[in-house]
Amino acid sequence: MIRDILLLQKREIEIKLKENYMKRLADAQKLKSPLIKVIIGPRRAGKSFFALHFLSKEGNFGYANFDDEKLIEVKDYDEIITTINSVYNNPKTILLDEIQNLPKWELFVNRLQRQGHNLIITGSNSNLLSKELAAHLTGRHVPITILPFSFKEFIGEKELTTSEIKEKLNQFISYGGYPEPLMKNLDYKDYLSTLFDSIVYKDVVKRYKIRATQGIEDLASYLLSNIANEYSYNSLSKVAKLKSVHTVEKYLKYLEEAFIFFSLKRFSYKIKEQLSSNKKIYSVDNGFIYSKAFKTSPDFGKLYENIIAQELKKDELNNKIRLYYWKNQQQEEVDFVVYEKNKVKQLIQACYSIGDAKTKNREARALLKAGHELKCKNLMVMTESYEAEVPMEWFDIKATIKFIPLWKWLLHRNEKD
Repeated sequence: MIRDILLLQKREIEIKLKENYMKRLADAQKLKSPLIKVIIGPRRAGKSFFALHFLSKEGNFGYANFDDEKLIEVKDYDEIITTINSVYNNPKTILLDEIQNLPKWELFVNRLQRQGHNLIITGSNSNLLSKELAAHLTGRHVPITILPFSFKEFIGEKELTTSEIKEKLNQFISYGGYPEPLMKNLDYKDYLSTLFDSIVYKDVVKRYKIRATQGIEDLASYLLSNIANEYSYNSLSKVAKLKSVHTVEKYLKYLEEAFIFFSLKRFSYKIKEQLSSNKKIYSVDNGFIYSKAFKTSPDFGKLYENIIAQELKKDELNNKIRLYYWKNQQQEEVDFVVYEKNKVKQLIQACYSIGDAKTKNREARALLKAGHELKCKNLMVMTESYEAEVPMEWFDIKATIKFIPLWKWLLHRNEKD
């Protein structure tokens, strides 16, 4: 049985490697490390494709995908390795896909490494990296995060005019960056709606044995319809009709672990204040909002903000920064506080339309106040098309604010940072 499963999977990856592949910006050199390589990210974001394209150029390797229910029912894990050795002619390097489905996987992986195997593992659960790996593979693994396409990956290496880039950005803002519908010209709405439901079922409901599914489905739907908004566990419990605030907190944690959502805390130097304040919710991909949110028309301001949040979240996942939002007692808000090396490095506002002075002044006033309070002079507003560096002041607070089109920041930000 194991041999039949692995032979079928081998044929599947041979077919997959013949498909079009768009180069990812993740650091493929990390896959050459002698440590265990751990690739995490959402389902269908391209984790295994990224690893397979690297391995196909390196020589012989073995492969097993634990998204197969029959394979995870195998009690003797040595049988799996014996069969991999037979099917793939004793490979030194083995790619173990969706490893979180295998019971006590961390003990299995540890043992394989001690036996001299070169391992790459993938997982669609953030807990795999944050807790389980930290406990079991301390100092013996290299983390790599693969999320849906960034805008730079979405447009590829084509030479485009500014108007073409803006058109592509509008597509990206609406449909998101999942690779498969882009590469295979599939219907985004159908594909992403099915994928979303699959993630909720496989990585949340099934994994955590949730019996009454209506509550978590209602919670996920509400969050997608309220992206970039604040929430409290109390408010969510009423919306999802869940009696226990503890249950809401637990369900949201599961949805975040499955890489559907992520939350930002309100910035404060006081930890207690951070923990007691409302958080803001974002989605890992705008396509989920397009396909599943209950909206009569798209809110481009929130979609812009969500794109910026995704980009900055990648830096946080790679341990470069910590990300927050800021709000004062007058309810003035700054969308993003970028915290790096024990200080606030940058303050960012998302503003899709900045066509009038009133809007411009409102966004600037919040930035100036936050910059004054947090001792940060690097102030930025992301816009649709407006670009300028403007000296501004509010009473005795003065600073220069940089206004930059979102597309330009997305394509060039790492060239200067």
